[in-house]
Amino acid sequence: MTTNVSTTTAIPATARRLGATGPAVFPLGLGCMGMSALYGEADRAESLATIHAYLEAVPQGMGALLDTGDFYGMGHNELLINEALRTAPAAARERALTSVKFGALRTVEGGFTGYDGRPEAVRNFLAYSLQRLGRDHIDIYRIARVDPDVPIEETVGAIAEAVQAGHVRHIGLSEVGADTLRRAAAVAPISDLQIEYSLISRGIEDRILPAARELGIGVTAYGVLSRGLISGHFTRDRSLAPGDFRGMSPRFQGDNLHRNLDLVEALRKVAEEKGVTVAQTAIAWVLARGEDVVPLVGARRRDRLTEALGAMDVELTAADLAAVEEAVPAGAAAGERYPAAQMAHLDSEH
Repeated sequence: MTTNVSTTTAIPATARRLGATGPAVFPLGLGCMGMSALYGEADRAESLATIHAYLEAVPQGMGALLDTGDFYGMGHNELLINEALRTAPAAARERALTSVKFGALRTVEGGFTGYDGRPEAVRNFLAYSLQRLGRDHIDIYRIARVDPDVPIEETVGAIAEAVQAGHVRHIGLSEVGADTLRRAAAVAPISDLQIEYSLISRGIEDRILPAARELGIGVTAYGVLSRGLISGHFTRDRSLAPGDFRGMSPRFQGDNLHRNLDLVEALRKVAEEKGVTVAQTAIAWVLARGEDVVPLVGARRRDRLTEALGAMDVELTAADLAAVEEAVPAGAAAGERYPAAQMAHLDSEH
């Protein structure tokens, strides 16, 4: 089964296209998860104001990429985006592109029990997301993690049917390995692969990124600040709120945290020499990995968004890039990026 997407639309000079078949988007996307889940309490009014500020920052002619998941806050995040879009100026609202992950199975207590990629589940998840978002289509739709009991061809095929029906515009993937990427691309055009990519998470560079480029698939990079770890704002004595994901993350534990923050201090010296912030340097590094890479920044406040947007003005020379990578060498991070139980769900790590 294949779907055809026009690629004739002119792209503004500073936009980035999500793969050969995807939309033209602003160079930075906004990851909205933290406004609803996993990082402690968020201020609803400030979250809405941050989404509005992001939409306003995106020039006409580019897509303003809002990334979410139907399981973020058990639907709360989609409803929040719905409210933000309803209350945004019409011109800004029209620029919004929704990127939605689905498939995670949750408990009342908030636990994760697996993923469901069956075609009938795809259709079910999609129906609920369209209702919560208040939209007649989703711009990019992807399963959050591969369902090990369902061939990826069946899951992608179901999304392709939704594309043909007009309910979805583009098909994405999340955290898949090179082999799965190839299998999925044989079923239908894939716009982008969403995967963690940062100075301290460079695992995609060996096989996954080359495969994506060979197939004409873009990369939306999440975790570019490693959940705040390499933002320059995280301190060694910081207390995390109950339920904050980072309280279980290996990279935020004990000696791992101290070793990782030592890397941040080395990066801070490079940033200060450039006259920019640590976060801007880390984001600029990801931006410099290629025009096919679109970083997602998880700003929950307008000041953090403003800082992130400033990364687009940071020009890293070859000498700068060498200094950044000397400060934070590939593979230098202490600890895995997820707890062991969650690492087991990552097709990208197998």
